[in-house]
Amino acid sequence: MTGTRKLDLAKIEPFKISRTFDAPRELVWRAWTEKDHIAKWFGPKGVTLVQCTLDMRPGGSLLSCMRSPDGGEMWGKWQILEVAGPERLVFINSFSNAKGELTRHPMAPVWPLETLTTIRFAAQGARTTVDLEWIPVNATAAEIAEFDAGKWHMTKGWDGTFDQLTDYLATAR
Repeated sequence: MTGTRKLDLAKIEPFKISRTFDAPRELVWRAWTEKDHIAKWFGPKGVTLVQCTLDMRPGGSLLSCMRSPDGGEMWGKWQILEVAGPERLVFINSFSNAKGELTRHPMAPVWPLETLTTIRFAAQGARTTVDLEWIPVNATAAEIAEFDAGKWHMTKGWDGTFDQLTDYLATAR
């Protein structure tokens, strides 16, 4: 199936990554769901969040701008679907412009416009395991192929993001 038709999500292999943090689940949950926390760690290693607005409720959104060390900026948007704290957070993740309008990935023009993001937070005593899953939605066959081909890059990006979260959690309370 090609074009803009929806594809059966059961046939798409999601991207999954997991990390265990040395912090209680409530703190890790707040790091993902409160603007003041998100602004201090979110993004791949070396990238800083320079703008962030957040309405953390089903139907709400996060709109943020990341800046790379060379000064390049990239906007992103979360369309919040589910907030079931401190166990689960679900949202549609997209690249956007400063107005929150969906845009193409600046370095991968065939990247899916939307990915469904599901994050689970599991307490492990004083530690917390975060399981993140991404799957394209409303995607064409070409976009799904691009998503599948990009899993190595997603792993590298999320490893850097989780490294930043690890560093932040060591000092946050």
